[in-house]
Amino acid sequence: MQRVCFLLKVRQDKIAEYRERHAAVWPEMLDALSATGWHNYSLFLRDDGLLVGYLETEDFQAALAGMEATDVNARWQAEMAPFFESPDGARPDESMKPLTEVFHLARPGAPG
Repeated sequence: MQRVCFLLKVRQDKIAEYRERHAAVWPEMLDALSATGWHNYSLFLRDDGLLVGYLETEDFQAALAGMEATDVNARWQAEMAPFFESPDGARPDESMKPLTEVFHLARPGAPG
């Protein structure tokens, strides 16, 4: 299982609305994420707009490709794009560049 962490930047003027949108993620989006291999997916948002994403998946590239193939993802990304600072104009899902893990403490008895 891969543990994936990425960073994005939410525009300062959109932080409150971003929080509201994620308090009510569309059920079909949740279903698509689960069906395409996104597990333990969390988003953490700092007050200055720094967004930290974390997920576990068997294959991150396959999970991204699986979402890319869904209609619900295209609709969600179109709605979410204005919330992000993106100097190169990339969609939020195209900007999810995994960070390099440098340390992990597994719980006792767990592989890791």
